[in-house]
Amino acid sequence: MVDLSSLNASQFEAANWGDGPLLVLAGPGSGKTRVLTYRIARIVEENPNRFFRLLGLTFTNKAAAEMRERIEQLVPNAGDRIRLTTFHSFCVDILRQHGHHIGLEPNFTILSQTVDRESVLDEAIQDAGKQFPDFALRGEQLLPMINRLLDDCVAPDRALQDLRHRNLGDAEALAAVYSSFRRLMVENNQLDFGSLIAEAIALMEGNAAIRRLINRIYPYVCVDEFQDTNLAQYRVLVNVVDPTTRNLFVVADDDQMIYQWNGADPKRLLSLRDDFGVTVLQLPENYRCPAQVVDVANKLIRGNVTRIFEKSMLVAHKVEEADNVIRVEDFHSFEDEAAWVAADLAGRSVQERRNCVVLARTRRLLEPILEALATEEIPAYIAMRKDEFTSQQLIWLHSILRLANSRQDREQLRRICKSFFELAGANLQVRDIVADAAAADADYLRAWRRVASNNPGLDPATRELLTNGIPMISEQLDFWSFIQMALKWFDALPDVGPPDNDEDEFSEELDTWHELVAEVAGEVGRDQVTLNVLLQGLDLRAKTPRPPKEAVPCYTIHGAKGAEFQHVYLVGLVEDQLPSYWAVKKGPASQEIQEERRNCFVAITRAESSLTLTYSREVFGWKRAPSRFLKEMELVE
Repeated sequence: MVDLSSLNASQFEAANWGDGPLLVLAGPGSGKTRVLTYRIARIVEENPNRFFRLLGLTFTNKAAAEMRERIEQLVPNAGDRIRLTTFHSFCVDILRQHGHHIGLEPNFTILSQTVDRESVLDEAIQDAGKQFPDFALRGEQLLPMINRLLDDCVAPDRALQDLRHRNLGDAEALAAVYSSFRRLMVENNQLDFGSLIAEAIALMEGNAAIRRLINRIYPYVCVDEFQDTNLAQYRVLVNVVDPTTRNLFVVADDDQMIYQWNGADPKRLLSLRDDFGVTVLQLPENYRCPAQVVDVANKLIRGNVTRIFEKSMLVAHKVEEADNVIRVEDFHSFEDEAAWVAADLAGRSVQERRNCVVLARTRRLLEPILEALATEEIPAYIAMRKDEFTSQQLIWLHSILRLANSRQDREQLRRICKSFFELAGANLQVRDIVADAAAADADYLRAWRRVASNNPGLDPATRELLTNGIPMISEQLDFWSFIQMALKWFDALPDVGPPDNDEDEFSEELDTWHELVAEVAGEVGRDQVTLNVLLQGLDLRAKTPRPPKEAVPCYTIHGAKGAEFQHVYLVGLVEDQLPSYWAVKKGPASQEIQEERRNCFVAITRAESSLTLTYSREVFGWKRAPSRFLKEMELVE
């Protein structure tokens, strides 16, 4: 039996919650993941029927995998009866199973690269141009608008009304472009991240039978980091949760809502209250931060006077603390500030530096920090998401698997030809392959093999790949065997292509490749992995390699959300940086300033042992005043 005795009173109440809707307001370091894990484990244990399913939605595959592992430690073999995944992965599942109702095949391609989305958008603009010949914008100019319409769950037939409400010029033409973009995506059997969710909503809202089926399959739905949801993700929840039972368990913190630029909105919590009638429970205890940090965090966040819910202040639970937990340092210039931070980190042991982080509002502020650390000969890196492989070997492998899945994808063919030239030295022209395919079976993969095989200068390993390897996927669809042969081909390649530094990149990315493939196989079961399931799983996951072991991580505040570190350095605490210039322009009571305050709140509550706050009188050549947030925390006069 799942033992809840180690939980505090508020954690126990949340984990022991039965049926009906509950909103858990979980402050930083309050043990929210533990509560969510214990509740899911308890429900699964209490429902031993092998057909029982529980759905847990979060925002990262890493968070879902970690939670799944914890639950299986509490309830062995629980993994078969829980679906812990991201919103996007869940929508992929729905569309893979039921997408034929709206014209999608199960092997649809996920467009993760901006250039691919812009290509579809350019086609949509050309299509709309037949009706609006004077419309002259390009795809790259319209992509942000398309993203916002998708995130705001705007149906094509309501786009004109919505765009007029936004007071955008050329509303009729823009609405036509948006409608064409949505239609072309489905017709081409392609979806970008926003369209994944939009089309899943369209499917569920347009087909009551499918919606009821999903309601029955998942009688309990749990959501982590709910405050980060945009309107489209919220509409997914509205459709997935059974309206007769409303068994929705939501964990959120309105004080950590820092994604308004990405569609998050404080009003979403009000919608949750009104639509589901949730009971609200707070977890105010903080087990992460020293008491001094909790104290300044409370002082800071109370400046947000329009907080949605009345809440208790955070309560510190750390007892043993050192002196000088919080340091505030000021400098003449940001160059001096960066040099001091680097020197201070140099004074720590290598082991201690592993548990440090440098945080800043923007990446631009982190770059001088990186340079200063390099001067001190301290390895460091700026953490950032990587959506595509960049080594020539894995560009080729990923692209040829995509082409095997979608045989007339000209963009994948172009990437294959380019990387094949870098790897094998054979210069194949896309137009020649397209012409060969047109004269035969319209299959670009088979045509690529034929044209490549006619090249007289190929080395034996490459010719072996073309003779015996490519047919594994072009004819037999044995992609597992093909992947193994391709990896052996990379090892056997002569030094025609990538220079040595690219080999380091390939080695790093190959580890990431193996990890991601194992993740996909572990999530659905290796025997259940088809080529399209593998590709969709890869496209939904970041290709970010593991960081160097001895390096100091440097994060933007948004990148550090959800993480924790022993020692936190928050740099650039000046007006027009934190808070940002645009927020300052909006005024002291604006939503923008309140979000900047939440950014600062998130940053300082990453600290487990110490917090160092720095600012300069001059940043990038401009005179700057100390951040108002330092004053609100009562750390400067």
